[in-house]
Amino acid sequence: MPLIRAIIDFILYSNLWIALAAASMAAQTQILLCGRACPTPLLGFIFFATLFLYAAHRIVGLEKAQPFLEKGRFFVISRFRSHIMAYAAVAAIGAAFFFFQLPFRLQLASVAPSLIALGYVLPLLSGRRRLRDLSYLKIFLIAIAWSWITVLLPALELGMGWSIPMIVMLLERAFFIFAITLPFDIRDLEVDAYNQVRTLPALLGSRRTKMLALFCLLAMAALSGLNRHVDAYSAGAFAGILLSGLIACVLIFFSDRVKHDYYFSGLIDGLMVLQFGLVWGLEQFILCGVVQYWTLEAYY
Repeated sequence: MPLIRAIIDFILYSNLWIALAAASMAAQTQILLCGRACPTPLLGFIFFATLFLYAAHRIVGLEKAQPFLEKGRFFVISRFRSHIMAYAAVAAIGAAFFFFQLPFRLQLASVAPSLIALGYVLPLLSGRRRLRDLSYLKIFLIAIAWSWITVLLPALELGMGWSIPMIVMLLERAFFIFAITLPFDIRDLEVDAYNQVRTLPALLGSRRTKMLALFCLLAMAALSGLNRHVDAYSAGAFAGILLSGLIACVLIFFSDRVKHDYYFSGLIDGLMVLQFGLVWGLEQFILCGVVQYWTLEAYY
């Protein structure tokens, strides 16, 4: 058990898991737009930039969580602070390398979400505050930055301009990210209260916050259905998004009853990896079924 726990802690708190989640969401956009996922410099940039930003976020966050350093995730992060700083340095080099492999238009398009992300993580405002420390703002910044990075940038990389299905996908992704971020605000109520940061759970309470998250998942499903209706999504991709939404509903429902961070940083963050896996897997499954059907039809 200690070895398994050490491996899980490394994957989660080195930020490899959340970096994989970001790259998975971008790869999912590739599948939805062109039918397949493939490694590109953009995916490399998204992976390493996320790795760097979340490592920096964890280090800076320790300053804002002094009374909580002896327990939970803060204890693990403070214990391995020097390791996380090393991961951040390596990730910064990787992100810079892949950034300079991008076409100029993609570099330009990545500036705005990158500035939002840096402002969210680094104490650049007066009083050593971050954008994250502004009441009610942080969850909207997360939804905007993540949907921009994982939908708009892959679409631009594929040479696709603005279209109704792409805008619908952008909104769909924002609702999904918003929904699965709300449980983290429920988890962080005590820390945010210490830092005098008002969040939606502090305003609405845990029960109403969970209802808001479930409403966002319904909106995600409706927008996904709209793209399926206009044949922008395949049946497999649509089914994968719906199934991931149902699983997200279950995890969000119990989010105020579970205290262990593995539930949040592992399972709820992992919903992004799961959605990618379901979209890719069900798309391949249905595609193989269609090919086999037509092969049998031709044979007989």
